[in-house]
Amino acid sequence: MGSFLSHYWIDFIDRFDGPLHFRLVVQPLMAILFAVRDGRKDAREGRGAYIWKFFKKPEHRRDIIMSGVKSISKVFVLAFALDVAYQFLEWGGLKPLQALLTALVLAVVPYVALRGPINRVLSISRSPSSHA
Repeated sequence: MGSFLSHYWIDFIDRFDGPLHFRLVVQPLMAILFAVRDGRKDAREGRGAYIWKFFKKPEHRRDIIMSGVKSISKVFVLAFALDVAYQFLEWGGLKPLQALLTALVLAVVPYVALRGPINRVLSISRSPSSHA
């Protein structure tokens, strides 16, 4: 497994110079925009932080996961498809696990990492005590 990850990170860094390198910036930005949208919605509706709620409210995990999947699925599929295209253009073959991991890194990680903090910041800034 360690060998796979070390090869993956070397290949991932090489993607910054290859064809379709723009996706390495655009896809995380898209994920961030979705996280902002959903974090704002969570704050307006008084929901808890995304990851916090996942770990602290096991009875809501399915709903939490489905909400995230619904929001980020298009960005994830696009990230996966573009990495597959990159692999065929650059390597002439396919490494499906690398494409899957790249899609996770570019789409899911930024979304999950930012949805909760955006909710918290907006909730705090909208609370009545912050206007006193």
